Amino acid sequence: MEHLTAPEIDRIIEMAWEDRTPFEAIHLQFGLAEADVIKLMRRELKNSSFKRWRKRVNSGVSQKHLQKRNPEIQRFKCTRQRSISNNKIT
Repeated sequence: MEHLTAPEIDRIIEMAWEDRTPFEAIHLQFGLAEADVIKLMRRELKNSSFKRWRKRVNSGVSQKHLQKRNPEIQRFKCTRQRSISNNKIT
Protein backbone atom coordinates (compact mmCIF):
# COMPACT_ATOMS: atom_id res chain seq x y z
CA MET A 1 0.00 0.00 0.00
CA GLU A 2 2.96 2.32 0.43
CA HIS A 3 3.36 2.57 -3.34
CA LEU A 4 -0.02 4.27 -3.81
CA THR A 5 -0.23 7.94 -4.69
CA ALA A 6 -2.68 10.31 -2.99
CA PRO A 7 -5.03 10.33 -6.02
CA GLU A 8 -4.99 6.50 -6.09
CA ILE A 9 -5.83 6.35 -2.38
CA ASP A 10 -8.68 8.81 -2.94
CA ARG A 11 -10.00 6.66 -5.80
CA ILE A 12 -9.79 3.46 -3.74
CA ILE A 13 -11.73 5.12 -0.91
CA GLU A 14 -14.32 6.32 -3.42
CA MET A 15 -14.63 2.84 -4.93
CA ALA A 16 -14.86 1.26 -1.47
CA TRP A 17 -17.78 3.55 -0.55
CA GLU A 18 -19.62 2.76 -3.79
CA ASP A 19 -22.15 0.01 -3.11
CA ARG A 20 -21.98 -1.53 -6.56
CA THR A 21 -18.18 -1.61 -6.87
CA PRO A 22 -16.98 -5.00 -5.59
CA PHE A 23 -13.68 -5.59 -3.85
CA GLU A 24 -12.67 -7.62 -6.89
CA ALA A 25 -12.73 -4.46 -9.02
CA ILE A 26 -10.43 -2.70 -6.57
CA HIS A 27 -8.12 -5.72 -6.63
CA LEU A 28 -8.13 -5.80 -10.43
CA GLN A 29 -7.25 -2.13 -10.76
CA PHE A 30 -4.96 -1.54 -7.77
CA GLY A 31 -3.83 -5.02 -6.68
CA LEU A 32 -5.29 -4.65 -3.18
CA ALA A 33 -7.09 -7.56 -1.58
CA GLU A 34 -10.17 -6.95 0.58
CA ALA A 35 -8.06 -7.08 3.75
CA ASP A 36 -5.74 -4.41 2.32
CA VAL A 37 -8.69 -2.18 1.45
CA ILE A 38 -9.98 -2.56 5.01
CA LYS A 39 -6.56 -1.59 6.39
CA LEU A 40 -6.39 1.42 4.07
CA MET A 41 -9.90 2.54 5.04
CA ARG A 42 -9.09 2.13 8.74
CA ARG A 43 -5.93 4.21 8.30
CA GLU A 44 -7.44 6.96 6.12
CA LEU A 45 -10.91 7.45 7.62
CA LYS A 46 -12.00 8.80 10.96
CA ASN A 47 -12.92 5.98 13.33
CA SER A 48 -16.65 6.79 13.14
CA SER A 49 -16.55 6.87 9.31
CA PHE A 50 -14.69 3.57 9.20
CA LYS A 51 -17.25 1.93 11.49
CA ARG A 52 -20.11 3.30 9.36
CA TRP A 53 -18.44 1.97 6.20
CA ARG A 54 -17.87 -1.51 7.69
CA LYS A 55 -21.45 -1.64 8.93
CA ARG A 56 -22.71 -0.73 5.47
CA VAL A 57 -20.46 -3.24 3.68
CA ASN A 58 -21.67 -6.03 5.98
CA SER A 59 -25.34 -4.96 6.05
CA GLY A 60 -26.48 -6.62 2.83
CA VAL A 61 -27.24 -3.25 1.19
CA SER A 62 -23.81 -3.17 -0.37
CA GLN A 63 -22.82 -5.42 -3.27
CA LYS A 64 -19.12 -5.42 -2.32
CA HIS A 65 -18.70 -9.16 -2.92
CA LEU A 66 -19.39 -10.69 -6.33
CA GLN A 67 -20.70 -13.90 -4.70
CA LYS A 68 -23.49 -11.94 -2.97
CA ARG A 69 -24.38 -10.01 -6.09
CA ASN A 70 -27.42 -10.45 -8.29
CA PRO A 71 -26.20 -12.60 -11.22
CA GLU A 72 -28.04 -10.34 -13.66
CA ILE A 73 -25.46 -7.60 -13.04
CA GLN A 74 -22.79 -8.30 -15.66
CA ARG A 75 -20.41 -5.39 -15.04
CA PHE A 76 -19.00 -3.53 -12.07
CA LYS A 77 -18.23 -0.22 -13.67
CA CYS A 78 -20.14 2.70 -14.99
CA THR A 79 -19.99 3.14 -18.75
CA ARG A 80 -18.52 6.61 -18.09
CA GLN A 81 -16.00 5.45 -15.49
CA ARG A 82 -12.90 5.77 -17.67
CA SER A 83 -13.64 9.38 -18.57
CA ILE A 84 -14.54 10.21 -14.97
CA SER A 85 -11.54 8.67 -13.23
CA ASN A 86 -9.10 7.51 -15.94
CA ASN A 87 -9.88 3.99 -14.76
CA LYS A 88 -7.60 1.32 -16.18
CA ILE A 89 -10.47 -1.13 -16.57
CA THR A 90 -11.76 -0.96 -20.14
